[in-house]
Amino acid sequence: MKASNSLALIFFPAFDWAISPTHPEREERLLYTQDQLFEEGIRDIEGIHFFNPALASAADVERVHFAYPDADSIVTESHYIAAGGVMRALEAVMSGETDKAFAMVRPPGHHAQRVTYGDRGFCIINIEAVGLEYIRQKYPDLRVAIVDTDCHHGDGTQDIYWNDPDTLFISFHQDGRTLYPGTGDLSELGGPGAYGYNLNIPLPPNTGDEGFLHVLDNVVLPVLDDYKPDLIINSAGQDNHYTDPLTNMNFSAQGYAHLNERLNPDVAVLEGGYSIEGALPYVNLGIVLAMAGLDYSGVREPDYHEASWRQSLRVTRQVEEISRQVLKNWKNREKMAEEKFKGMQELTRSRQVYYDTAGIMERQRQEFKICADCPGVNVIHSTNDRGDSLIGVQIPRQACPTCQLEGYRLFEEAAKLKVKGRFLQDKSSNQYFAG
Repeated sequence: MKASNSLALIFFPAFDWAISPTHPEREERLLYTQDQLFEEGIRDIEGIHFFNPALASAADVERVHFAYPDADSIVTESHYIAAGGVMRALEAVMSGETDKAFAMVRPPGHHAQRVTYGDRGFCIINIEAVGLEYIRQKYPDLRVAIVDTDCHHGDGTQDIYWNDPDTLFISFHQDGRTLYPGTGDLSELGGPGAYGYNLNIPLPPNTGDEGFLHVLDNVVLPVLDDYKPDLIINSAGQDNHYTDPLTNMNFSAQGYAHLNERLNPDVAVLEGGYSIEGALPYVNLGIVLAMAGLDYSGVREPDYHEASWRQSLRVTRQVEEISRQVLKNWKNREKMAEEKFKGMQELTRSRQVYYDTAGIMERQRQEFKICADCPGVNVIHSTNDRGDSLIGVQIPRQACPTCQLEGYRLFEEAAKLKVKGRFLQDKSSNQYFAG
């Protein structure tokens, strides 16, 4: 048997990291999958290659995060290796070593935002973003789409790419009014430099295969056809499965495989999924076969009965209406941005971010400079209830000379303020400073 698409598989179960021995986010999430893949003979298929992960560094993390007090203080070796797994997956694809890659690694990352004080939503650093910004050092002009299919809204990835028009972020997830982290509304469309390039598709509980595939065919694929990314990354969370203990959706292994075949991502990255025996071995096998271009029709959970998990007519109608609204927002994004930001020179928004695992409440004020020539420099003022505080200044990759100078001025001015941390990310020259 030979794969139609050569595929890199990167495994890292992180034996030495768990929130607790019985926590859903533990190493067994991948061990059952590994056993299933080996039992099905995946290792013997020509064109499927197993690679070791790379090791991310503090510098890789600092391209993405304002990590307080510094990256090495809060990031474990397992997190560096998980991010390194994504780096290795992207390297394999971008270098032409393989056609596609699937990083089956943990701990996950899509709830880690630009500021990180520790663990929230089982995430400390955003492993997709660390991998992407690493590969952009070699391929700086990449136009990327990140499609997050985890049941929980990818609020960390959204925050990181909120004002970046070169990174389209699409998340379809269980409605945040019914599930952690409570975000991901239709109205969350991005910052002034990338308004409309952040698309959320909040789905009602009990959405099944029909609903997810409707969203894919009627929203995601048309948007991708318009955007024309150089690279598609799938944040392949698997907690939409009908057996997942933390969520309320009815997706199946066959549904996941169909979605993957039609989305056709270049790189997939494992995110959530906590039905360790009932879902993950079958879902991951289906995704592997779909990415390799092999027949996945025989992949079924032993307890799956289609009639039991078919979505209701009420859910179908809700999904169709949500899809229409999201596509309308995409088509009207330029007009909506012009009306929303007309005459403005700066946009400020205030946020609260709760670190549910670490027990930290953070308060932020984000300031976005509105520039006619680039996405604009932006600043985060952050404090938390442990007495920590920081200012983070970010100069965008495509910064004009005026915004680049303004970013350094703001960083120097921050030295006069009473904050414990001071950070600068100059993405236009790959320069990163802490003071």
